[in-house]
Amino acid sequence: MTASFSTVLSRILSMNMKTARLLFLLLSGASCAHAGDIFTVKRISTDLAVEIAQVTLISCRAGGYQISIVVVDRNGDTQVVIRDDLASRFNREIAERKANAAILGATSTRDFAANRSDIKDELNEIDGILILEGGLPIRAAGTLIGAVGVSGAPGGDKDAACAQKALDKLDERLEFAD
Repeated sequence: MTASFSTVLSRILSMNMKTARLLFLLLSGASCAHAGDIFTVKRISTDLAVEIAQVTLISCRAGGYQISIVVVDRNGDTQVVIRDDLASRFNREIAERKANAAILGATSTRDFAANRSDIKDELNEIDGILILEGGLPIRAAGTLIGAVGVSGAPGGDKDAACAQKALDKLDERLEFAD
């Protein structure tokens, strides 16, 4: 037996608002969750961050450089810090600020400086950011998952080269990450 429209309407009106809304959503085929309420984010694992830092350290040591390496996640939160035996404590802070700049710009700090030369000085005034060569983004299957910052080699180009060697070594693993 099918209920008349007026019977269904009177039953709905007698329900509390939360129950009535839920019933309406179910009957209309709508979902209770709104688009964008929940999403999945790729994040760098600690193991991968450690491996990137270690390979970067080995690469710079091969060049005779005592450096600091900082790997941050996609939010700029520190995952790994390595300061080589003779590296200055200030190198650690510089490396972290370079990594954060790579997150902010979603590109290498070298490219970020070139792309935003008009406001580079102002950006360097932001706490935790330093736009000097030596910060590289870390991408997994095209998605930004973190960044690595290096400081202590005689020039940002050498800092960046050490980090790039680590990313190149792990390229296949990063490219085909789920």
